[in-house]
Amino acid sequence: MNRIPIKPLTSIAAAIGLSIAAAAHAQQTLLNASYDPTRELYQEYNAEFAKRWEQQHGEDVTIRMSHGGSSKQARSVIDGLEADVVSLATPVDVDAIANKTDLINEDWRQDFEHITPYTTVQVLVVRKGNPKHIEDWDDLIREDVAVITPNPKTSGSARWNFLAAWHYARENLGGNTEAREFVTKLYRNVPVLDTGARGATNTFVRNGIGDVLITYENEALLILEKLGQGQYEIVVPSSTVLVEPAVAVVDGNATKSGTTELARAYVKGLYTDWGQRIIAQYNYRPRDAEILDEFSDLYKPVETFTVAEAFGSWAKAQEKFFSGGGVFDQIYAPAP
Repeated sequence: MNRIPIKPLTSIAAAIGLSIAAAAHAQQTLLNASYDPTRELYQEYNAEFAKRWEQQHGEDVTIRMSHGGSSKQARSVIDGLEADVVSLATPVDVDAIANKTDLINEDWRQDFEHITPYTTVQVLVVRKGNPKHIEDWDDLIREDVAVITPNPKTSGSARWNFLAAWHYARENLGGNTEAREFVTKLYRNVPVLDTGARGATNTFVRNGIGDVLITYENEALLILEKLGQGQYEIVVPSSTVLVEPAVAVVDGNATKSGTTELARAYVKGLYTDWGQRIIAQYNYRPRDAEILDEFSDLYKPVETFTVAEAFGSWAKAQEKFFSGGGVFDQIYAPAP
C-alpha cells in the first residue's frame, strides 16, 4: 500500500507562517496626517497611488487620512498619532515633530527634491459683487469690514495670512511699528478664530459670517467651484506670500509599522508627472514649471515674497510672532 508522506509539524507551521506573512505583505496601510484644505487633493491622489502601487507591486494599499489645523496635527503626532507621512501647512510644524521626538530626522529637508511638491498663495474671498469694495490689504482694517481668518496658534493658513498682512504693511506704511499697528487693527475686525482653514471657510460660506475671507488660493478656488458657485469672487492683493507647505516621512513610525518603502514612494509620487497633474487639477500650483504652464489659464502670475526673504526664516518668524508671548499674543484681544 502506498503511503502518503506526512510533513513534519515544523514544516506545516513554517508553511502556515509563510502564508500569513504573504497575506500581510499583500495588504499595507498608510496614514497621512495632513492639514485641512488638502482633503480633496489627497482623496484623488490616494486612489491613483494605490492603483499604481497594486499594478507595480501586487499589493493592496489602504491609505488613511487625518485632517486638522496644521499645528494641531503636528501636536497629535508628537503625542502619539502613528502617522507614516505628514503633509503640513508650514515647515516649522514638521520641525516641531523633529525637535520634540526622534520620529523625523533633523535634516528631513534633504530627503526629497523640495520640502513640498506644490505651492499656493494667499488671496481674499469676497461675496458676489464685492459689496464692501475690498481691493487690497488696507481695506481689511476699515471699521465696516469683518474679516475671517483662523487662529495662528493652531492653523498654518492663519500664520501665512498674518505674515502676508504684516509684510504688506511694513513695506507700504513705513516699518515694523506701522505693521504692528496695522495687524492689530485687522484682528480687531475678526469676530471668530477657527482652528483651521476649512473651519474658517465654513464660517464664511456656510454660516454667512464676515465680509472677507483670507485663505489659500486653492481653498478660494474650491469655494468658487463647489461650495458657493456664483456667490463669491476672488480678490488677489497687490502683494502676497508664496505658500510652501511641507511633506515628510515620519521615519520612526514608518520603521515601526514596516511602511518605509511605501511611505517614501507615496511622497515621491507627488513629484511625478501624474502626481503634479493631480495637484494642478485640485487647485494647487505644481512645482514642475512645464506642468504649471499647462494650467496657465487657471494659475496667473502673482507678485509674491517668501518667508525667508521677508523674515529671515520660518524659525525666526515662528519665534517672533507665534510663540508663547510673541507678537500675536501681545496684540490679539478677543472681542468681549
